[in-house]
Amino acid sequence: MRRFRGGFASVTASAALGLAVLFLAAPAPAQSMSVNPAMPTYNPALPTPQGLPQQVQQPAVASNAPAGAPLQNDPGYRLGPGDQVHIIVFGQPDLTNTYQVDGTGMLAFPLIGRVHAGGLTAAGLQQLITHKLSPDYIRHPSVSVEVMNYRPFYIIGEVNKAGAYPYVSGMTVLNAVALAGGFTYRAKDNDFEIDRTDNGQRVELEANRSTPVRPGDIITIPERFF
Repeated sequence: MRRFRGGFASVTASAALGLAVLFLAAPAPAQSMSVNPAMPTYNPALPTPQGLPQQVQQPAVASNAPAGAPLQNDPGYRLGPGDQVHIIVFGQPDLTNTYQVDGTGMLAFPLIGRVHAGGLTAAGLQQLITHKLSPDYIRHPSVSVEVMNYRPFYIIGEVNKAGAYPYVSGMTVLNAVALAGGFTYRAKDNDFEIDRTDNGQRVELEANRSTPVRPGDIITIPERFF
């Protein structure tokens, strides 16, 4: 009887030891984790830990103005020295190009030579080129003229960086001053003068911070009197 009990106890101990070994060797059950939206998640578009470059897809942005497109034209804007215009003659790639109005207001165009563009609107230059091309050079030409780059404006007087600056559509005197590095400490910052060519005539205008600037304007920032 003692041998039986001893044998039974030995078997029970061996079985218990085997179960313990199996329990320790068994892989831990997977724990379910709820995703916290505030915690960062893996994104394959981000750089790798080794710093290898990854291609990141940028969201498509709709654009109505492709690269190199002409500036939005003011129908009443009159061309002057330094303006660049893009002239398209449909069906004539040799004539289609970007041209610049020179210091005398003239524009050199193939076949017809120099034409007086200064003082004309884009539509007026379009009509002039069409008239000169037809009928001696091209029958029924179709011409388009767009302003590509406006002539610069000039700012002098009490600004930190006086000089010529590229014109941007919609500019005011305050925008021009900002481009020129701001007012000096001596500047009269609320009363300005603009020298402008209007219909071929030079005129002097009184201006304030919100006065619109035009291409070719000469803005003078006067010195204040203490």
